Amino acid sequence: MIPLPPDKIKNLLVQEGLVDVEKFDAALGEAQRKRQEVVEVLISQGLLNKDYFYTLLAKHLGVDRIRIRTSDIDEKVLRMLPEDVARERRAIVFARETDGTFDVAMENPTDLETTDFLSLKLDGSVKAYLATDEDLNRGFSLYEEKLTQDFKKIIEDSIRESLRSKVQGEEDLEQAAEDLPIVAIVDNLLAYSVSSRASDIHVEILDDAVLVRFRIDGVLHEIIRMPKEIHPAVIARIKILSGLRVDEHSKPQDGRFRHKIGDENIDIRVSALPTFYGEKIVMRLLKGADRPLSLAELGIVDDRMRDVIVDAISKSYGMFLVCGPTGSGKTTTLYSILNMLNRPEVNIVTVEDPIEYDMRFVNQVQVNAAAGITFAGGLRSILRQDPNIIMVGEVRDADTASIAVQSALTGHLVLSSLHTNDAPTAIPRLFDMKLPPFLIAAVLNAVFAQRLTRRIHLQCIESYTPDSATLDSISDQLKALNVDPGAIKMPTTFYRGKGCDACSGTGYLGRVGIFEVLHITGALRKLIVSPQFSLDALRQAARKEGMVTMFEDGLQKVERGVTTIDEVFRVIRE
Repeated sequence: MIPLPPDKIKNLLVQEGLVDVEKFDAALGEAQRKRQEVVEVLISQGLLNKDYFYTLLAKHLGVDRIRIRTSDIDEKVLRMLPEDVARERRAIVFARETDGTFDVAMENPTDLETTDFLSLKLDGSVKAYLATDEDLNRGFSLYEEKLTQDFKKIIEDSIRESLRSKVQGEEDLEQAAEDLPIVAIVDNLLAYSVSSRASDIHVEILDDAVLVRFRIDGVLHEIIRMPKEIHPAVIARIKILSGLRVDEHSKPQDGRFRHKIGDENIDIRVSALPTFYGEKIVMRLLKGADRPLSLAELGIVDDRMRDVIVDAISKSYGMFLVCGPTGSGKTTTLYSILNMLNRPEVNIVTVEDPIEYDMRFVNQVQVNAAAGITFAGGLRSILRQDPNIIMVGEVRDADTASIAVQSALTGHLVLSSLHTNDAPTAIPRLFDMKLPPFLIAAVLNAVFAQRLTRRIHLQCIESYTPDSATLDSISDQLKALNVDPGAIKMPTTFYRGKGCDACSGTGYLGRVGIFEVLHITGALRKLIVSPQFSLDALRQAARKEGMVTMFEDGLQKVERGVTTIDEVFRVIRE
């Protein structure tokens, strides 16, 4: 929460010449309509730099701005304020001065009630500094070491308690799933996964143990191993929560449930799969974002790429596809585009599975096969709702593809996702869905493809000179893409994270996309309908039209110190 009302923010920005009155008023109207902060709207529209705004805001408030580095935080002082209090008050105690004053980074340093509370809690005077959400989250991450210790102790205690009773039949299994030790194990797995920023929880059965792994920033990490004996009860507990059959062990099952962790509601999608030693459970955690990200925040910084996207979604009809494998961020990109298109004069309707972000003024339909709502069926119903813009979560089959294309032909802008390796491959994938080439050429505005790479943790970043083997690998990859290595600028200095406590020694924190966009120009339309169509010819023509491949976009981010060359290779080659 920005500690200034909109009128004062307006005066501040206009006086500094950062935004004119008309643009601010338009952004304020948009913010009020979408129930967002006006500063967030200005940042997402590219009209305001967040870091510079906070520096300006601190000066206006008469306080110091602090950019927290985890290495600068005194952990003994940090832990004088319990984590739950720190998160509730949005404050981090990062140092103590020689006179005993506590230095506190705050979201709102002008909140006298909070500063008085902290002074009493810490039994000392407090000096408040202005900090961003990102600054505070770096401080919160240092609480995780103790959280890990608490988590493992709770799990170990719960395991010992659960092993005292033996499970016999299915009735005993359901009873065991309701026992407090098993409930505690599952609840703590969920709580710890959220604090670890995990997107998925894998509960796997081995020949001698139960293995729990979290997917964090796209990579699986082993978290804990538990005795094999508690596997049936843990699986049963998760099945009960997600509405699955406890007595079914030989067929795959899918379910979902909502779980409250602290003040946050987490939607959890559950998949149960029979494996050699027993059932495996995967839980995907769906946490609502604070707001849709801007194109720049997604990682789309190339001007031409951004212009192609804006042009493609500015049309009143046609189709815009986002491509990539599962977990590559396609849905996040679609939500960002929907947010750009969400205006009072248009009717936007979506059909999704699941609805991952609640967007105000967007009519969102949840796929429900049991109720007869599929992507294709939902899309048919949507067309009777007088939509201007339609978003289909995924084109999975020929029926959905055909209806989506017909919609795009009849005056609707259709957004959707497709599972392909890159942007050009979307064309033969649509051919495979029995769509006529002339229809594909007629409706496609652009195809966007992406992957997610891990971001270098900026608190422990270092530069290095790549060895010859790495440079050779880059050249080989470019040649495989029919790109002349001599025709592009090769990075000379690479970056990586050394690893620290705040990033759990990985050197990474968070993720950023690498992208490519296939702009369907007149030349490409002719090629798509040509009897001599080939994927290689399409790629060569796209290059002539100026398409930058994902690998090249990744190289640019490597040069800027955003990600590492190892990460780019990992996601490109997977």
